Amino acid sequence: MAIEFEPITGRYATLTLDGRACRLFIEEAGQGIPLLCLHTAGSDSRQYRHLMTDPAVTDHFRVIAFDLPWHGKSTPPAGFHDEEYRLTTATYTEAVLAVADALELERPALIGCSMGGRIVLHLAAHHADRFRALIGVECADHQTSWYDTTWLHRSDVHGGEVCAAMVSGLVAPQSPEEYRWETLWGYMQSGPGVFKGDLYFYREDSDFRDRTPLIDTSRCPLWLLTGEYDYSCTPEDTERTAAGIVGAEAVIMKEQGHFPMSENPAKFREYLLPVLERIRAVTD
Repeated sequence: MAIEFEPITGRYATLTLDGRACRLFIEEAGQGIPLLCLHTAGSDSRQYRHLMTDPAVTDHFRVIAFDLPWHGKSTPPAGFHDEEYRLTTATYTEAVLAVADALELERPALIGCSMGGRIVLHLAAHHADRFRALIGVECADHQTSWYDTTWLHRSDVHGGEVCAAMVSGLVAPQSPEEYRWETLWGYMQSGPGVFKGDLYFYREDSDFRDRTPLIDTSRCPLWLLTGEYDYSCTPEDTERTAAGIVGAEAVIMKEQGHFPMSENPAKFREYLLPVLERIRAVTD
C-alpha cells in the first residue's frame, strides 16, 4: 500500500529559557524566506500544518512552527509540578527570539495568531530590527475579558473539554466541520492549567495600548488580519489598533473566525498569499 508522506519534518531542541532547560518541538517545511509561526493560547504548532503543506507557500518560504514550553510536544521544565504555569510578555518574547537564534534565522518574517498576534505588537515595538515583516492574526493591543478562567483548571471538570467548549463559538459558521473539530481537538489535548496560564499573558500582562505608538513600520512592515466572526479579538479592536500605528495595514477577513489558519485554511490563504507576495517583493 502506497504511503503519502507530508513534507513536514520535526525535531527537538533544548534551549535555556527563563534560566531553565526547556525541550522544544520544532517543525518546518519548505525553503526560502524564513516564516516563523506562533500558535494560539492553549494549542500548539499543528495549527499551521496547512501552511506547511501548501506549495504556494513552501515554494518560497521556509515555514517554521514550534510548540511553546508546556504545549504540544514540548515538555514543561523540570519541577513543573511544584508551580503554576504563567506566560508573561518577557518569557514569551524570550522564547520567540531564542528559537530564531537557535535556528540562525536572519530576519525572518513572523506570523502569530491570537496571543501570538498580541506578542507581534510587542516585537514590532521593541525588536523590529530582528524581523523583515510581522503579521498579527486576530491581533489587537487590548481586549476586555469576556471569560472566567477559574473553570480552566479544576479537579472536578475536564479541563481540555472546557477549553474547547469556550473557544468553539469563535470558529466561523462557514468553516468546514473537519477543520472545526481538528482545531478544537488541539484544545481538548491541552495540558492541565496551560490555557489558563496563557491567558495570564493575554488578560493580565499584555495591555499594549501604551506601546503601539512606538511601532515604526518603516523598520518592519506590519499587517493585521482578523476574522469577521471573531468576538474575542473583534474587527473593531483590530481596526482601532491599526489606526494608532502609522503604516499598519488591517484587513477584516470574510467567513473567518479566531483560528483562520486551522479552521478554514483554503479561505485564509486568499488573504495570506497576497501578504506573503508583498513580503517576497520587498525581500527580492
